[in-house]
Amino acid sequence: MKMTRNQQRPPRRRLRPFLGAGAMALALAVGTTVEWQSLDGIATPAAASSAGSAASYDAATKHDTGFNAVFTHEFAKVRGVRMHYVTGGEGPALVLLHGWPQTWYEWRRVMPALAKHHTVYALDLPGLGDSEGSPESFDKKTLARYVHGLLHDRIGLDSFDLVAHDLGGGVGFQYVSQFPDQVKSYVHMDYPLPGPMLPAAQYRTFSWHMAFNSQQAIPEKLIDNPSDVREYLTAFYPQVAYGGTAFGGKRTRSPFTEAETNEFVRTYSRPDVLHAGFELYRNLDKDERDNTAAARVDTRTLLLTATGLLASARPTLDPMLRNITRAVEIPEAGHWLAEENPEAVAREILSFTAE
Repeated sequence: MKMTRNQQRPPRRRLRPFLGAGAMALALAVGTTVEWQSLDGIATPAAASSAGSAASYDAATKHDTGFNAVFTHEFAKVRGVRMHYVTGGEGPALVLLHGWPQTWYEWRRVMPALAKHHTVYALDLPGLGDSEGSPESFDKKTLARYVHGLLHDRIGLDSFDLVAHDLGGGVGFQYVSQFPDQVKSYVHMDYPLPGPMLPAAQYRTFSWHMAFNSQQAIPEKLIDNPSDVREYLTAFYPQVAYGGTAFGGKRTRSPFTEAETNEFVRTYSRPDVLHAGFELYRNLDKDERDNTAAARVDTRTLLLTATGLLASARPTLDPMLRNITRAVEIPEAGHWLAEENPEAVAREILSFTAE
């Protein structure tokens, strides 16, 4: 059932010269064997916000009366991790998983439309956003089991539609592979899957940030205060937006509003969250092995990609997601699909889940 809600350091060098340095190669395999026999804790009140955060979990929403009329912030403890999620709406359950460097808030522009037809659950992945505590590993197979602990064991969902973007798509694939009977339909958004068609080492060559984020310790040493976090994220966001350098353009304007940027900077300024984000990349080799070994998915799947990327993304997915019934490039959208064209994303999701 649904739960009720009830050390900055002085600024140092500027990062801009470093961001253009190019990619560095690294291949790491990180992962542990996890036992899943017991749960701990029960839902904890939303009022008990993180003492380590510079601002409250609801900093971006507490004055948003329209949002608060529909959605609430909730917390529940799953195997030592206090997981944060936002829920609201009416109808069949719909779960949203975010990517990097974002949080549940990446879905803010599409959630009102989705909530008219679904009870929406927008999660902060374990260790990210306003979730607190570290999972045993940040490989996507392990993270999917934490998400299962929240959705199935804590909230009590037996059946839902699942939407996942970016590295959250790695978690989404592992979820539907491990727990196929729970997912009615799956929407996979702009994330080529490391696996039999895409080695992790090759994946890291696609962008300088994938190689950089994979480095052991170096990212945390170079990006070690909120000023650095803001500069890194605001330089990165336009690069992979529509018309950005990743798409051969010269765009320098971020697709995010100031409020969206402030919210992402707020959470990633927590050292543990920043570290967790880099761990997502350091586990790509483990993800490759896990995805190659995973049960193939026959769940009805919608694939959404940035403009121009469908032809390159789909071959990495077809061996593992065997029932892609619709594949669409979102018009005039780069990697940030839900922010760059929220109307098209909401329309595609709602049309697919209504079938």
